[in-house]
Amino acid sequence: MSAPDRPALAPAEAAAEAGEFLTFTLGGELYAIDILKVREIRAWERVTRIAGAPAFLKGVMNLRGAIVPVVDLRLYFGCGDGACGPFTVMIVLQLAGRLAAVVVDAVADVVRLAAGEIQPPPEFAGLVGGRYIRGLGAAGDAMLVVLDVERLMAAPELALVDPDPEAQS
Repeated sequence: MSAPDRPALAPAEAAAEAGEFLTFTLGGELYAIDILKVREIRAWERVTRIAGAPAFLKGVMNLRGAIVPVVDLRLYFGCGDGACGPFTVMIVLQLAGRLAAVVVDAVADVVRLAAGEIQPPPEFAGLVGGRYIRGLGAAGDAMLVVLDVERLMAAPELALVDPDPEAQS
């Protein structure tokens, strides 16, 4: 099963989805996800590795009785070596009734992007991460890559949430 190839959001759609975003760094670049998808932010802690899992699937953690898969976005996007330091954090996401956590270099801030501040990305045919970019924005002088985290977690390599049934029609 392949991920649905949904076109980038049109400017009007991006504007309609403007709101607050949690920003974080991956390999020195600034990324953002919809803050409404964030359940909590945790300091890096050891996870239980699952035998045979690819390197970007760090393992699972027990979050107050819920077993949560942990994905290292640095390794998945190829922008880091996966080493964990004092600023490494796990962002626990609530997606379509499921929990998943992503490992990032550091959490930066919460920003509000108003209508029209999220621009459609250029075509990135063939890039693994390009199909998960919702748009591009700005945080001060920095470029902000806004991720479609639900599409990312529905990727065939992850399959942590069901793909959007509307996108498959």
